[in-house]
Amino acid sequence: MPSQAHQASEVTQALDEATVGRRHWLTVLTAGMGFFTDAYDLFIVGTVTVILTPIFHLSTSQISFLNSASLLASVVGAVSFGPLMDRLGRKRMYGAEVAILVLGALASGLAWNFTSLLVFRLVVGFGIGGDYATSAVITAEYANRRSRGKLVGSVFALQGVGLVAGPAIASAFLAGGVSPGLTWRLLLALGALPAASVVWLRRKVQETPRFSLEVRGDEAAAAAATAWVTGQQPALRTRGVEEGRGGRARPGARPRLTRSPFLLRLVGAAGTWFLMDVAFYGNSVSSPLILARLEPHGSLLHHTLTSLVIFLVAALPGYWLAVALLDRLGRRWIQVQGFAVMALSFALIWLVPAVTATTGAFLGLFALSYFFVEFGPNQTTFVYPAELFPTAVRGTADGIAAAAGKLGAFAGALLVPHLLVWVGLRGVMGVMAGASLVGALLTLVALPEPRGKSLDELGEGTPLATGPALEDPAEALPVG
Repeated sequence: MPSQAHQASEVTQALDEATVGRRHWLTVLTAGMGFFTDAYDLFIVGTVTVILTPIFHLSTSQISFLNSASLLASVVGAVSFGPLMDRLGRKRMYGAEVAILVLGALASGLAWNFTSLLVFRLVVGFGIGGDYATSAVITAEYANRRSRGKLVGSVFALQGVGLVAGPAIASAFLAGGVSPGLTWRLLLALGALPAASVVWLRRKVQETPRFSLEVRGDEAAAAAATAWVTGQQPALRTRGVEEGRGGRARPGARPRLTRSPFLLRLVGAAGTWFLMDVAFYGNSVSSPLILARLEPHGSLLHHTLTSLVIFLVAALPGYWLAVALLDRLGRRWIQVQGFAVMALSFALIWLVPAVTATTGAFLGLFALSYFFVEFGPNQTTFVYPAELFPTAVRGTADGIAAAAGKLGAFAGALLVPHLLVWVGLRGVMGVMAGASLVGALLTLVALPEPRGKSLDELGEGTPLATGPALEDPAEALPVG
């Protein structure tokens, strides 16, 4: 029987060198609709809590808990679904997390008081955490090496559409005179629709070829899934496959995330995701409160429309520019420059008092930070963990990194309403500047550049270049 390395090369070479086709984009759409829903559900709650404050008589602490409950639950979802994927398979877990999200969203729209809504938001968050862990891994394991960043990044970029959809729908309800009591219920329940539309598609996705071969040793399943996505049957030469008996190879020893270089990569992936989400979710979930501090006499509709414009003109283009350039400039360069511009934008708001006294200046810098969040670490921290680890522990590593990110998001969403009271708007921006600066430094120290490399090469544990030097983006442009 051929060696495991030879068997793997037949399947993984076919995957790595395949032309991006219809099945790749079907996988992206199936995964991406979950992220549209994730963004909608996570960010719409900031508007909902403003509407609910006089209805449920919410205190500042209750607003903070509602804004952050789903994020805390997503930590549990990510660390639960990640290891389960590595033990039970990607296919068996895919779709279950979105079904949980659907049930939680529908129930949230039927909540009758603060406590019931808090519980249902926890259910939503658990499903979202599972979605983060499963979608990136499955897309990466089907992707080719030259377009992997574009494919995985496209899944995440649909978050940007959800980010815009939330305030757009809320603005339509508010401008249309829909009663506040009905508006908040509709806003929460509508999050179930896009997720429900892909539950069936997700259950039909085949087990990834890499997991079938490298973890289960099932060559026949790996060959069939490779043919499904690439349109070409890999020429495995194992006797059992030739005779149609579904030959199996014995998988190697299970790698450990605690050994070099995977531990440093995990610290880098999890740490930078944590720091990015402190800034991103702290500002995004609490954007109605931040804008209310900036313009105390503005209406909720005005603040919601302002958020919509910022997301539409700054955040959404940033997502898709990152998708276009991930396989050209590289993940590392995009992440560092994104963190750096975020730190500069937040620092200017913090250190220059005139900025917060001038609405236009504040909104300009705030929008600039959003553009470089998306054309920066919000995209790359999602892509990185799905690439840097062996197949047998990829789900676990991705789940840990996603959980760290959502823990940062929870901290940001929970603390920003209180920080606005304690240190004011400028103080909040100072905290975000510090988090962004540390994120850039941690990227330089701990994370390699995976652009153009196969998952096999990245998962072998061979040290890859890290350190302060960044590749010249101009030299990277011919790749892809």
